[in-house]
Amino acid sequence: MKRWVFALTVLLAPSLPSAQQPTPQAVPEIAFDGDINVLKLPSDMHLGEVTGVAINSKRHLFIYNRGNSASGPAYAATASQLLEFGPDGKFIREIGKGLYAWAYAHVVRVDKDDNIWAIDKGSDMVIKFNPEGRVVMVFGRKKEASDHAEPWTRVTPVRPHVNGQFREPTDVAWDTQGNIFISDGYINSRVAKFTKDGDWVKSWGERGTKEGEFNTPHSIANDAKGNIYVADRGNRRIQVFDPDGNQLRTITIDVPVPPGAQPWFGNTPTPEGAQAQSGAPWAICVSGGPTQYLYSADAFPGRIYKLSLDGKVLGVLGKAGHQTKQFGWIHEIACPSENELYVGELLNWRMQKLTLRPTKAGTQ
Repeated sequence: MKRWVFALTVLLAPSLPSAQQPTPQAVPEIAFDGDINVLKLPSDMHLGEVTGVAINSKRHLFIYNRGNSASGPAYAATASQLLEFGPDGKFIREIGKGLYAWAYAHVVRVDKDDNIWAIDKGSDMVIKFNPEGRVVMVFGRKKEASDHAEPWTRVTPVRPHVNGQFREPTDVAWDTQGNIFISDGYINSRVAKFTKDGDWVKSWGERGTKEGEFNTPHSIANDAKGNIYVADRGNRRIQVFDPDGNQLRTITIDVPVPPGAQPWFGNTPTPEGAQAQSGAPWAICVSGGPTQYLYSADAFPGRIYKLSLDGKVLGVLGKAGHQTKQFGWIHEIACPSENELYVGELLNWRMQKLTLRPTKAGTQ
């Protein structure tokens, strides 16, 4: 029990990269509508924790979740399932049923060619499916089921990085040349770069608080220029790099926590603890459209932040809770356009479609 409490404390209270507390800046609330009934599931199918949501050019939705296929003991279950839904929300199929890589779902992404990428934290693998749902590329390798196979443990100092091998990867992004960037996330704390053909190029980063270092790079995204945005969750910042790994800027989100804000579960943090958790990026997304925006979600107070790509916070929306337009740990955001977001929620076991209705000033 003590180990579980410690882990939860670390998860909910990311450290600041410096001892100096940020100065919160007031920003406008963005009006929005929420829809939790987009997906039309078969009567015998239920979602578990929705870790991933993505949308392709045909507006098909892909949901990666920890549910339905879960098997095994409560604390070592196999929990990964990839589902596809049509533009009308009607269930189409399950992709990769019984796949060798399935262990513990993390996120799903769709690239510009409508290939589907699943990142499985439990098996330490990243799988590329073609639009037909067949495996076309495999990254990483899970621990064998023979001998005395055990999951990776977290040791200090950390084990040396191994090219092409992951330890709890979290997400994937691409540059304009099709190069592949994988956030290799909880243990290795780095970004790994591959060519579009899957050949290893390099990696950058290690665990730490300095520029170019990471503490749980939990989400990764790219803009139209191929710049790479890394949600450095444990350091409460988003670091932006060019495709060669050169740091361009660091973005921090410092917005006042609303009075009376409560977490989805757990004790209400102190004012100092609340501000330290606020803005820590769990999920990020760069929108489509002629003018791109960066969206980031935190666990407490459970908000989504809209930013310009240079890091200015333009508005906020939502809060933690169980109801429509409230969130329970947003784990991935798909943002095909500025005012259309799809969010996967861990704790509420659902995908929610958000339609933003910003004022003219908020849109900028």
